[in-house]
Amino acid sequence: MSATHSSASSGSQTTSSASPMPLPCLAMSQKGFMQASRQRVNARLWAAIANEDGSVKLQDAMIHACADGGKRIRPLLAYASALAVGGTVEKADAAATAVELIHCYSLVHDDLPAMDDDDLRRGKPTVHKAFDEATAILVGDALQALAFELLCASNGVSSEQRLEMITCLATAAGARGMVGGQALDFEAVGEAQTLEQLEKMHSLKTGALIRAAVRLGGLSHEQCSAEALASLDEYAAKLGLAFQVRDDILDEISDTATLGKPQGSDSEANKPTYLSLLGLDAARAKAEDLAREATEALENFDEKAEPLRRLADYIVERLN
Repeated sequence: MSATHSSASSGSQTTSSASPMPLPCLAMSQKGFMQASRQRVNARLWAAIANEDGSVKLQDAMIHACADGGKRIRPLLAYASALAVGGTVEKADAAATAVELIHCYSLVHDDLPAMDDDDLRRGKPTVHKAFDEATAILVGDALQALAFELLCASNGVSSEQRLEMITCLATAAGARGMVGGQALDFEAVGEAQTLEQLEKMHSLKTGALIRAAVRLGGLSHEQCSAEALASLDEYAAKLGLAFQVRDDILDEISDTATLGKPQGSDSEANKPTYLSLLGLDAARAKAEDLAREATEALENFDEKAEPLRRLADYIVERLN
């Protein structure tokens, strides 16, 4: 086995042998909640990927794709949303893990030579560089399938809820969501875009999975009302756009070491961004306005939605 493969496997073993983790809860500080949520979803990712009967190389590559996972924004949103509607972190585990698996698969495929052709992701070689292109394609396929396998086996969730959650994630991941947005992104390279066109593309490419993360957390609680889901959807729609504006800004003002991927890659690829259309100051203002509007969508929620409110602030806190 190569050094790269051994490194990935050892990371898995280190994570799985860690001491018991604190359960994310409302009493925690923002930092504590985020840390506990990340630790929890990491443990579930490694447990889900483990497959002693399958290909060791594929398993190691899947771990490589999911390891060092940055901020885990989508699982954080799923857990926070579940708590906001009176649910539990335990019942949101499958949702949090599944949405992160879809996100990781999308990054693996985005990095491929036929797509964005990136060599660096999260500060380390992309999967097709660390392993090979065929393995990277299979990793994406496997992570996507595993996400739906987890939702099908959600503990403590009724069959009706599972079906609704599966439909939600499938729609967000497919041609009416993330994949459709990626297609629009490729079609926009080198083309003049209006702000409306850019927002439509990003509402699918990035926003759909963020909306799914929030909605899945709500759906994990059987008593979540239609009114609460509608408010969560509004929150997530605003937050998804704020997240993309933030990414566009950081792609220009941050550095490769901080980003974990090549700085300025979007502008080098001649992709339209919020900065290219609005300029830096206006883009910052837009991100802040969107985060504020996201928080306002939660006005009918009580203190249990505080983690969601804090996450909206967190999205834009690095922009100044």
